[in-house]
Amino acid sequence: MILLKTDEEIAILREAGRIVARCHELLAREIRPGITTRELDQMAEAFIRKAGAIPTFKGYHGYPAAICTSVNDEVVHGIPGDRALVEGDIVSIDIGATYEGFVGDAARTYAVGRVTRLARRLIGVTERALMAGIERARPGMRLSDIGHAVQRHVESRGFSVVRDYVGHGIGRQMHEEPQIPNFGPPGRGPILGVGMVLAIEPMVNAGGCEVYTAEDGWTVRTKDGSLSAHCEHTVAIGRDGPVILTIP
Repeated sequence: MILLKTDEEIAILREAGRIVARCHELLAREIRPGITTRELDQMAEAFIRKAGAIPTFKGYHGYPAAICTSVNDEVVHGIPGDRALVEGDIVSIDIGATYEGFVGDAARTYAVGRVTRLARRLIGVTERALMAGIERARPGMRLSDIGHAVQRHVESRGFSVVRDYVGHGIGRQMHEEPQIPNFGPPGRGPILGVGMVLAIEPMVNAGGCEVYTAEDGWTVRTKDGSLSAHCEHTVAIGRDGPVILTIP
């Protein structure tokens, strides 16, 4: 069942999204060679709590940290720790914040210092694929139009879309209906309507689309060891089109 949000609920979701967006801005200034992913996690948790929100991820199904930090061939759900970032890494940071009972969720992939041309291109393609999907989040479109737009953009640039993990509805719960694959034919699934709020999140690999879960039970990695990027926004479907809630 897809839960529609009222204007008042979307206003709260916007505040949750702004906290997430400002947290990303903070971490973007701190990402550099030598910093550990644990330090980024500590900064993020302190910021979220000071803003009057709760780190949504911490304790979610036992997840041990406030944010996810996925480096290089790690796709999603990387656990922050003592790993220090080095020049040339890319790191995907996923942040969730619960504010007055509603969840904002957004991810970005960052370059650490100077990175390869392939890495920069991968990040750019993933960001543009996200925007291509968001553009389809309009009243009267079908749910699969979002994923089709993502897949078409990614594959036309020679990269692959992860198929084992998908976007999702969001609101009082981080994961609500519907699931939003980043692939598939257009014109399928529910008709999009005003009041739907979606977390749209392409995960894009430089190599093949196959992934596996590491021994920690959380970190998802590319099977072929290729680089991966992840970008996400929380988006409300408004009367005139998509409204991105996870911006400052």
